[in-house]
Amino acid sequence: MLLYRAELDADLTLTGGGHLQARGLLVEVPHADVTRPEIAACLVTSLGLRNVDRVALTAVRIFGAPATIKGRSESRIEYVELSHVIESGMTTYPGLPAPVISAYRTWAESRAAYAEGTEFSFDRIDLIGQTGTYLDSPRHRYVDGADLAGIPLGRLADLPAVVVRLVGAERRGIDAADLEPYVVAGRAVLLHTGADRHWASERYGVDSPFLTEAGARLLADRGAALVGIDAANLDDAVPGGARPAHSVLLAAEIPIVEHLTNLSELPPLGARFTAAPPRIAGFGTFPVRAFATMPWFEPHDHTRSAGWLPTSAQQ
Repeated sequence: MLLYRAELDADLTLTGGGHLQARGLLVEVPHADVTRPEIAACLVTSLGLRNVDRVALTAVRIFGAPATIKGRSESRIEYVELSHVIESGMTTYPGLPAPVISAYRTWAESRAAYAEGTEFSFDRIDLIGQTGTYLDSPRHRYVDGADLAGIPLGRLADLPAVVVRLVGAERRGIDAADLEPYVVAGRAVLLHTGADRHWASERYGVDSPFLTEAGARLLADRGAALVGIDAANLDDAVPGGARPAHSVLLAAEIPIVEHLTNLSELPPLGARFTAAPPRIAGFGTFPVRAFATMPWFEPHDHTRSAGWLPTSAQQ
């Protein structure tokens, strides 16, 4: 396992006036394909600064080093659960059938088939694809679109994530202007609205946040790898209404994950996202075990909190 560092020159402009310069500075970064905005975040946090208006990076070089460094503790990986638990009888979306979990063959019923003291359970579940936290493939929207078996693993696993904070927004629609500051190419774009706090209640899905058509087009045009949301639907799910966000993203073969949870535990940058469904042919949507991974360091390593980033450094 490697730790990664960036060797850089940087010019920092402070919000209260003033200017800092760094030359040949070494900063630990979370992964090998780290972007300049992520490097800026690591730099600002490692220096303990909170009043930075702008970061200009030059002469950046990324290199790896062994995980065990003299005087330092080895890094570990932290896993963050982003899926809801699927339980028999639960409601994911009003009007859709709940899953039914039952025993096909119990432990007691299996004993006759094995040696004494050996028993197994054979469990059965009846559900529709739109249960719990699930992923939509292009086939969900388009009859000739790629199904679950047709999505490359590179679009589902270990994607660099960018978390867009939208909690407390005064309007429901997430528009292009909300996404404009973010670098999204090749990334899982996770829309953190806070709507998951109403999960399993009557309020869940009522006046839910959603992605507008303009927002979806920006993400598609800029090459997002996947789009997820912690709300009931990526679109404004009014009865009989259009579904432009699904239409735009799935036409561009960008998978969608709905009903995420726990996005507040992720930094804006630096996490890796995975949401892989079973490899089922002829199926468009299925539950996933969505999760994120992040490097974890001992408390004296300041790069653990490298998610904070001045808006101007995201350009």
